[in-house]
Amino acid sequence: MSAAMPAPPAGAPVLAVEGLTVAIQKVTILHGISLSIEAGEMVALIGHNGAGKTTFLRALMGIQPLAAGRIDFAGARISDQPLHRRAALRIGYMPEDRRLIPTLSVAENILLPGWTTGIADAAERLEGIYAMIPEIAKVASRPALSLSGGQQKLVALARALMIGDRLLLLDEPFEGVAPALVERFQEIVAGLRSEARTVLICDSSLDRERSLYSRWMTIERGAVVTGMDGREGQPAA
Repeated sequence: MSAAMPAPPAGAPVLAVEGLTVAIQKVTILHGISLSIEAGEMVALIGHNGAGKTTFLRALMGIQPLAAGRIDFAGARISDQPLHRRAALRIGYMPEDRRLIPTLSVAENILLPGWTTGIADAAERLEGIYAMIPEIAKVASRPALSLSGGQQKLVALARALMIGDRLLLLDEPFEGVAPALVERFQEIVAGLRSEARTVLICDSSLDRERSLYSRWMTIERGAVVTGMDGREGQPAA
């Protein structure tokens, strides 16, 4: 069964990261990142390829171990919890490279995190996802391998949505797809904001999506260097 989480302390952010440092093969990739995200925010972390965005999300999910720092989710420490425990806390993750299981059908790929975390209403959640993204309902029985790259990205997003009702982590959702599909992704993501979901999106630029975000931060060489409030266009507190 999925892990039960107590109600967060009053005023606790959904996600709070302090001094997060990651080293890979003795090379420090992330340098003491600290940030927090409040409930209902849609926040962007912007940086060029190699800036550390993917490593940061992998660290949040427990895929990449920490060299130092802490991660709190809804007021509880999760820094030492493995990937499956973090997923069971209703944190959904869409990796940049999709990571679908090619021999499983579209529906099976979407349902998989629901099965592994013991979500009782996985079938109902699947129907809600189909209503949100009807394009994938049309190919639900097809093997994931048979889809185009853009379609696979939609499936990866849907899989994250299956469990990510408390926090969604999306890695480069707008990259590597045709312009028309980028617009469709933006529509879906805008719908998530209207649902007041808490979302962190890593992307390489703000050229297209600036209006989607509550605020954004810039990461360079593994360190967050700026933060901006998307509503005011001013430096974030």
